[in-house]
Amino acid sequence: MTTRQAVILVGGKGTRLGALASTTPKPLMAIDGDIVFLDALLLEIIRHGFDDILLLAGHLHDSVLERYQGRSIRGASVRIVVESAPAGTAGALKNAAHLLDPIFLLANGDTLFDINLRRLSAGLEKRPDVLGVLALRRESDATRYGSVKLQDGYVVAFHEKERGSGPASINAGVGVFRREILTFVESEPCSIESDVYPRLATARAILGDELEGYFIDIGTPESLDKARRDLADRRRPAVFFDRDGVLNRDSGYCHRVEDLEWIPGAVEAIRCVNESGAFAIVVSNQAGVARGLFRGADIDRFHAAMSAQLAAAGAHIDAFYFCPYHPDAVDAEWRHTDHPDRKPNPGMILRASSEWPIDLGASLLVGDKESDMEAARRAGIRGRLFSGGDLYASIRWEIERIAAHCARARS
Repeated sequence: MTTRQAVILVGGKGTRLGALASTTPKPLMAIDGDIVFLDALLLEIIRHGFDDILLLAGHLHDSVLERYQGRSIRGASVRIVVESAPAGTAGALKNAAHLLDPIFLLANGDTLFDINLRRLSAGLEKRPDVLGVLALRRESDATRYGSVKLQDGYVVAFHEKERGSGPASINAGVGVFRREILTFVESEPCSIESDVYPRLATARAILGDELEGYFIDIGTPESLDKARRDLADRRRPAVFFDRDGVLNRDSGYCHRVEDLEWIPGAVEAIRCVNESGAFAIVVSNQAGVARGLFRGADIDRFHAAMSAQLAAAGAHIDAFYFCPYHPDAVDAEWRHTDHPDRKPNPGMILRASSEWPIDLGASLLVGDKESDMEAARRAGIRGRLFSGGDLYASIRWEIERIAAHCARARS
């Protein structure tokens, strides 16, 4: 079963921010115009395929309700749970017990760690003997955060903040957990970080995964200013994939889930794009709709099956775009002599770049036809013709090039 729920803790008081947080919850600090920090965090979580969002609110919860109550964001539903009295982060989680899925992503609303979140969920789904996987980050000075000790992949100890503690692994504020962690909430108020995690470590019930990626914690005025500088106009490359013949075997107008067969190396290629920090986006002509062979809903089911199988492998597609138009359509609704979305036209690429923060100049299209390469040229991006074999082996150096670009952008 694919993990789809994300629970975000947004009830902190933000005491280190002083007057800045006197009337505004810390996660709702403005980043750029009308964009607040939680907007940026939600985009990161939702693009990984988490579409059931729970916001656990407390302090100044009216502002959270006003901004997010009843909203749908890029197809993800948002629900808000308000604690009746301060109960700590673990108490807030227990207050939402009746809404929790068996496995869920848990994130702090004031930190952003730009990693492949599907790596965490897939890691826990494969380990029924543990209750959680926590994302860790190596810091040159862990004074501000405290440190985490790993042993054979298990988190075995959490150490409090200590001045001059030097380099260490820290809790990066995001992990994936089983609902059973609530059995470690013994009383309220109760803190996830100070009470529950150490008990999980003592029981050898929590894993740690040390990862690299952009990280920001907006808990101080200085780090909030940095987030504003970093996130205001942050863009990343995209790897655009044609679908049939590139990601899955092309058996002719593919649309049945039972016919989904991955090209060798395709899942690994997508996962490596995810790990690089780039977007992974599908752009596909689907003339079978125009020819009356299947409907758009069939394509949606096919893509949902792809997403579920990718999630189980620790990977994801950020967005699927397809063009159902064709000059010879049997239905006038889909008849178009030269639709801007139909490759070799670049419409799907350009539409994606308007809907996602994409650095087109550093992006790539992988396709198996000359029409794909022409679409790349018209969009002003590089094209890579895939002629068969192992997809990852064919484009590995291109992914490494993009990963290096993303690493330079983070530094």
